[in-house]
Amino acid sequence: MSKIKLSEKELQQLKELQTKGNQLIFSLGQIEAQKASIFSQLQEVQNANVKIGKELTEKYGDGNIDLETGEFTKTE
Repeated sequence: MSKIKLSEKELQQLKELQTKGNQLIFSLGQIEAQKASIFSQLQEVQNANVKIGKELTEKYGDGNIDLETGEFTKTE
């Protein structure tokens, strides 16, 4: 096999692409970690919403709450 040496420009281009690719892969890893954390926090919010919903239903019965006015309207 014969070896051919790449030009400095070609070598530099390849190194830059490799670096850019590595940075993008690293960024995707960070996004996935953030995504997992956000989904976990969202699940906690949903669980808390269900819990308070059950507590309010036990206290006031079935109905609707207007979050703007804070008024509860009992369903018939």
